[in-house]
Amino acid sequence: MKGFISKAKAEIKGFSQRDAQTGKLASYSGNSHPHHQQHPLPSHQNQSISEPTPLDILRYRYHHGTNLGSIYVIERWLQPSRFPNGTDGSSELAAVKAWVDKIGLDATKRKFEHDWANAVSEDDISWLANDAKCTTVRLPIGYFDLPGAEFTRGTPFEPYASIYAGAWNGIRTLMQRLRAHSIGVLIDLHALPGGANTQEHSGTNSGRAEFWNSTSNRALGVRCAQFLAEDSRTGSELAGIQLVNEAEWEAKGMYEWYDECIAAISAVDPSIPVIISDGWDLSKTVDYALRKNSVDSQPTSPVVIDTHFYWAFTDDDKRKSPQQITTEVGTKLGQLDGKEGSVHDRGAVQAIIGEYSCVMTEDSWAKSNGTPKEDLVKQFGQAQSRRYQERAGGTFFWTWKMDWMPGGEWGFKAQSDAGNIVPPRIATMSVEDKSGMLEKARQERGGHMDEAMQQHVLYWSRVDPNGKYEHDKFAHGWKVGYQDAFAFYEGRATPGGKIGMLELWVLRRIRESGYRGGFTWLFEQGLRKGIRDFYAAVVI
Repeated sequence: MKGFISKAKAEIKGFSQRDAQTGKLASYSGNSHPHHQQHPLPSHQNQSISEPTPLDILRYRYHHGTNLGSIYVIERWLQPSRFPNGTDGSSELAAVKAWVDKIGLDATKRKFEHDWANAVSEDDISWLANDAKCTTVRLPIGYFDLPGAEFTRGTPFEPYASIYAGAWNGIRTLMQRLRAHSIGVLIDLHALPGGANTQEHSGTNSGRAEFWNSTSNRALGVRCAQFLAEDSRTGSELAGIQLVNEAEWEAKGMYEWYDECIAAISAVDPSIPVIISDGWDLSKTVDYALRKNSVDSQPTSPVVIDTHFYWAFTDDDKRKSPQQITTEVGTKLGQLDGKEGSVHDRGAVQAIIGEYSCVMTEDSWAKSNGTPKEDLVKQFGQAQSRRYQERAGGTFFWTWKMDWMPGGEWGFKAQSDAGNIVPPRIATMSVEDKSGMLEKARQERGGHMDEAMQQHVLYWSRVDPNGKYEHDKFAHGWKVGYQDAFAFYEGRATPGGKIGMLELWVLRRIRESGYRGGFTWLFEQGLRKGIRDFYAAVVI
């Protein structure tokens, strides 16, 4: 056994070698070891594992952020100032129609462009980056904000297409300004033609979800997704593309439409994460994501589930006390239980919280039993921060920009400044503390590597003494995992963080490893162990 462990250590050491020209981790085929007799495994001929890039880190680190709010899809309750007096309606369409009727097309175009350009100041972005510690923002847009007449033709926004001609350039400029502060942007197609739900944030006050039953609307939705992928590939470098916001419950053909969009995006750039709405049915969407994020299927864009949590709208919510609701937070995302941790055989599932708040109904606050509301809001917000950071790949508070800043329990600024919404601990560490932890992890790497390999080999020697395993794959995975966690923590031309989108990162590394079937699980176990050992070294 000592001899085997010594050999394993030598093999692990070999994995640290890099090709000086390609920057890829040195390949290790492991052909000298016998395969398990019942599970033959080919060597990994096509390994393509490289160091995480700045864009990788931007997309796969834990997303701590906010929705930018009512900027490119107006909601009257958030920004009544964007509506002229006497407007009939509360949606984007109602606003643009009212302004055109009042001041004409050209003046409305100038007004909208002025509002977009001045919605987010440099001080605002500095606050997001330095005070709120945002890594990513979710930017709601409408299909009418995309450039070209094709995106509004045949829709209620066609008469106003000229007003939105400069919208996408403004969005690109905003994304560049955010990126200059190392903040990524997840573009959210908040408003789809016809409406993916019945609410005003679909762009109109029709009260109907007509997107799902219209062939032309669905086709336009695919084209919107394709355009965003093309734009990301040519410069905007999006953190992700969200296909739809809050899809209607049991929306007809929703998953088939997701298939179309994912195929269209993947044909442009399969590296872009695609975010899908759970349609208020997380369990069903988990099963869909596991099928899409499969090791054995043709690689497509990684699929992320967006789910929303609110306790402010239903009669059931009203019957609960603030303390009951805060306790309930700890039960959320239970649909992921038993679905994570084994990507090689069942696929990957990753969820983000695209919207949440610190709002409860007045009925709930009335049941506080004398505890000050300020204390209860803090407990509620911090409970959400803890739970979502444990189980999700990121969170986006609803919302940031509104006329009535800082927004109370709806406001990201109010809740961040009060310490009710808490960023991950790594985001609050000083440069000196992070550097010290990185040096500690660097010095301890060899010891962690030896211990991990010894524990692994000894375990399988006890459990299956006659088995023949390719332990070099565990070692390879451990090395990759430790280095990946190190790179994310350190950052690559962008502030680092924890690997928040862990399941999807594991999927990617398995695909890149070249391993299939057989002992792929050993590579995955090693990868996860290496990541855990790094986090133990830096105490996060």
